[in-house]
Amino acid sequence: MNATLLHENAPATRVPAPNGGRASLLKLYLIRGLLAVAWAVVFTGAHATLDALAIALLAAYPLIDAVSSLIDYRSMPNGSARRVTAFNWVLSTFAAIAMGAAGGAGVPAALAVFGTWAVVSGAAQLIVGLRRRGPELGRQWPMLIAGGLSFLVGVSYVVRAAGDRPSLDALAVYATGGGVFFIVQALLLAWRSHQRRYVAS
Repeated sequence: MNATLLHENAPATRVPAPNGGRASLLKLYLIRGLLAVAWAVVFTGAHATLDALAIALLAAYPLIDAVSSLIDYRSMPNGSARRVTAFNWVLSTFAAIAMGAAGGAGVPAALAVFGTWAVVSGAAQLIVGLRRRGPELGRQWPMLIAGGLSFLVGVSYVVRAAGDRPSLDALAVYATGGGVFFIVQALLLAWRSHQRRYVAS
């Protein structure tokens, strides 16, 4: 549910986004969302045993987020959203490395690392959404909901990791939810682009 890809909401009067830029961002949202859903499907059938494939998948999920953040960072103008995106890029890169190591240590460690990553990245996403919720910056509800849920779910994962029967089953649900929010963001961006073209015509 992560990756703070927010610059499509920048004020049009300050940073006019070209049509090509909006199209690229829409593709990034859509691909990120579809990858998350695909990851959830594969992970559901592969995590019963924490073998090499399952560990690779655990590391791959934050790595997808890191690559998405890097792509977005390179296309953004300087500003607070770019700094948060850079933070998420670094955070997710370290999370991918940590997930690979934690996966070899067992389910509790893997769940704790994943939950910690979800808490920090979700909090960052929520803070940026709250700061940019003004009407001139566009609708922020998908990012606010995704960030808040990521924070809360991450806390629950950390708690479960210390319990008697920790399980990775819920990670597929987490990834599916995150993927849906990215797809919704892509659809909203497409709708806004359509509105701009309609007004311009």
